[in-house]
Amino acid sequence: MTFVPNDQIREERFDWGVVGWRLTPERGSSQLVVMDVTLDPGGGHDFHRHPDQEEMIIVKQGRITQYLEDESMELGPGDSVFVPSGAVHASFNEGDEVATLTVVLGPTVNDETGYEVEEVADQEPWASLRP
Repeated sequence: MTFVPNDQIREERFDWGVVGWRLTPERGSSQLVVMDVTLDPGGGHDFHRHPDQEEMIIVKQGRITQYLEDESMELGPGDSVFVPSGAVHASFNEGDEVATLTVVLGPTVNDETGYEVEEVADQEPWASLRP
């Protein structure tokens, strides 16, 4: 068992927002990765996939445009999306306020973050899908 005080969550900044690594193999998890994700206004995690991981994205605050393969839907607080392993997806904050998400992936796939990602935003049809 591991308690995870908020001040012990390691944060990593990207050009689109921040990931707070809440649960990883470093904390003893062998099946789950749990992240607090903040999407800056105008930011987004562009089209990508997790070849060997399922994912659940839960919107906690703000609104996002969520893509799942070639479909999209606007999600707000309390909304969520399940992403099967290997499915291409993307999350964009097109608003003017921060969006916060809770993201859960499983199983873990490496000894550090437990997370794997394959970026595909430069490939078709993903490169042309978003206006």
